[in-house]
Amino acid sequence: MVAVERYLDGRVAIVTGGLTGIGKAIARALAERGATVAVGGRRRLDAAIAELEAASDRIVYYPLDVADLASVEAFVDTVAQAHGPADILVNSAGISTHQYVCGHDVEAWLDVIDINLSGPFRMIRACLPQMIERRWGRIINIGSTAARVAVADHAAYCASKSGLLGLNRAVALEGAPHGVSSVVISPTWVQTEMMAESMEIQARNAGRSVDDEIADIVAQQPQKRLVQPHELGALAAFLCRDEALGITMEDIQLNAGALW
Repeated sequence: MVAVERYLDGRVAIVTGGLTGIGKAIARALAERGATVAVGGRRRLDAAIAELEAASDRIVYYPLDVADLASVEAFVDTVAQAHGPADILVNSAGISTHQYVCGHDVEAWLDVIDINLSGPFRMIRACLPQMIERRWGRIINIGSTAARVAVADHAAYCASKSGLLGLNRAVALEGAPHGVSSVVISPTWVQTEMMAESMEIQARNAGRSVDDEIADIVAQQPQKRLVQPHELGALAAFLCRDEALGITMEDIQLNAGALW
């Protein structure tokens, strides 16, 4: 086994949505490279916490609701007191809903925007001043190819991820003179729990099997496969290197050749 370079020793990372899918893979990748990683999530998933703790003694869980400002501020303060101020922030928490604009449930719309767009804003607002003060920081926002190539029945999700691109550009400019970068990683379909839930909904609506829905997606992918969470983990970890500071304000498409 090839040894992983521990270039993040001494760094503190925060990963929202860190108990599932993409967030969990990124948390593991950052810890493997030496960072102390605080993962946050609204639901306490004991099996996921046990898995992460078994993978690394550098990963800790604290409750976090990115839709609640008091929860965000308490989480960031707890991390700073226990481990030090955050050097790295990964905004991975996200939700979606299968609804067209016509007849869209207003509360569902607001929930998606609140978690997917306002959530990263709250987290960045809480962490960015400390990064600027210390003149080192990495902010990584998990977007989606949906921000550029929409799907009609994911209106709120597409809007939230498009808004995240604008937020990221502004944050990148704010942090640029102070050694802080801000990047969006926009994947196509990734084989996660969130994708599985989406496939179940699509299959039910179409009167098909979940396996058939997934097979259709794979067939449409130029690489004929699904992107795996660890691929985002490796990319996020690379973006945290000192040498990656110049990569900022970008929307990095991890699309395996697909538009969506």
